[in-house]
Amino acid sequence: MKPQRIEPVLKLYTTSGCHLCEQAEALVRRQTAQVGTVEIADDAELLERYGIRIPVLRRTDTGKELDWPFGAAEIQRLLAKPHPID
Repeated sequence: MKPQRIEPVLKLYTTSGCHLCEQAEALVRRQTAQVGTVEIADDAELLERYGIRIPVLRRTDTGKELDWPFGAAEIQRLLAKPHPID
């Protein structure tokens, strides 16, 4: 039996009323269903970290982040299995 590929969970840091965040979420959801959104306005630390960078897409298992603007190719690279370090 072929092992099932499990995509890493992604978090999209966003805030309400952000049209770029809406565009980013639509783009990400076309690539994978494994994404959750995080409202940064509810957390002072997240607001400080991401306030001027949103939307930001973060891979939770590696911590790698993509700042907007990003496209489908960048999302696919982020989703790709990381190469082991030799």
